[in-house]
Amino acid sequence: MLNVPTLWTVFVVNFLALGLIWAYVTRSYPKFAAARFWMASCFVGAAGAMAALVRLFVASPLPLLSGAVGIIAASCLAAMGIQRFYDQPVSWRIMIATGALSLGGVVFFMLGFEHMQLRMLSYSLGQALPLALALRLLLSPPEGRVSPGARLSGIVIVSIIAIFFARAVGNLLGGDFSSVAGGQAHAVMVLGLLFLSMTLNFGFLLMAMDRLRGEVADLALLDDLTGVANRRHLLQRLSEECTRSERSGEAFSLLVIDLDGFKTINDTHGHAAGDACLRHFTLMAQTRLRPGDMLARTGGDEFCVVLPSSSLREGAAIARRVLEVCRQDAASCTAKDIPIAISIGVAEWDRGIGQFPDRLIAHADHALYAAKKNGKNDFAVYNPAPPLSPEPAGLSEAKLCEASLSEARLSEAARKFA
Repeated sequence: MLNVPTLWTVFVVNFLALGLIWAYVTRSYPKFAAARFWMASCFVGAAGAMAALVRLFVASPLPLLSGAVGIIAASCLAAMGIQRFYDQPVSWRIMIATGALSLGGVVFFMLGFEHMQLRMLSYSLGQALPLALALRLLLSPPEGRVSPGARLSGIVIVSIIAIFFARAVGNLLGGDFSSVAGGQAHAVMVLGLLFLSMTLNFGFLLMAMDRLRGEVADLALLDDLTGVANRRHLLQRLSEECTRSERSGEAFSLLVIDLDGFKTINDTHGHAAGDACLRHFTLMAQTRLRPGDMLARTGGDEFCVVLPSSSLREGAAIARRVLEVCRQDAASCTAKDIPIAISIGVAEWDRGIGQFPDRLIAHADHALYAAKKNGKNDFAVYNPAPPLSPEPAGLSEAKLCEASLSEARLSEAARKFA
């Protein structure tokens, strides 16, 4: 025989334990806002269950009402945690209105007009509606990928709503599945809801682990100072683009960028000023790139830009835009500002490069040397066989590199990025 008070006691103990787990997660990862809502949901639900247990010792409807407040509030907090997890605005007004209407129905059908079936229906709606509103985010998240934890949580919420629906239908058909009755049918439902509630929190934990794992993976591919891609991410992207181009025959371009006189900036103004210049250049460059272009910092004052599906001419146009925004910014600098000047080398993938991105980097780096040799604060394109005819109008500002590139310099440039 299942004992309802014992089940509620188990409910309290388990949810206090889950609340402590979420409290530890909240303390360890203070920026993970969803954990705070799920922690509050566990503690508030445990408090509601404890209040409901007081009815065993006090002949008053107040413990039942207090328990209903706690359980409904726990459902609302769990749903708001889901919204916060997906960076959606938390629907405080909707949740408060839902909880207030549900509790209003419970109070009215308990004290104003005694009707157990309608009271249980109001109570069930107060628990089910917040979870139902958050179900869409779990099964159809904004980023389009449903994680295993979200899928498990969605299945559990559907199961919980099904039990609430079955309980409401059973009451309306003449049964008594209320805590007042304390029958075996109610005990079985309490046991099922206890199991599903614990499973729901484990689903939330899986969601948190998946999110934190993804953040760690992103940090491994981002530059700490500027927030753009780092060298590892650049090489991964270049390998992907080389493979794609070799398969489709469609070329792409690469820009190699170097800040002119950066050592002088560090020596004269300090490394903090140098770091500020790197961040400022990153912001300026990103305003002139297209969606899909990838800016990466490869180390020190060196950057690369991957331009998918772009010809040499298009790469030169992007280089000109980046160079121009830096020139305009430098022209508007006051006496206290540090002007930023850059040199850019542009290269295009071809069949000779194949699946070896270091060759493309070496070509772009050789063009960068040519730009610096021609006076810096300029860009140059790599062209292994310059045409005899005048250079195209679209590249009139570009300085074409020499046709011959010794194997020694090519190897030296490749080792620089290796």
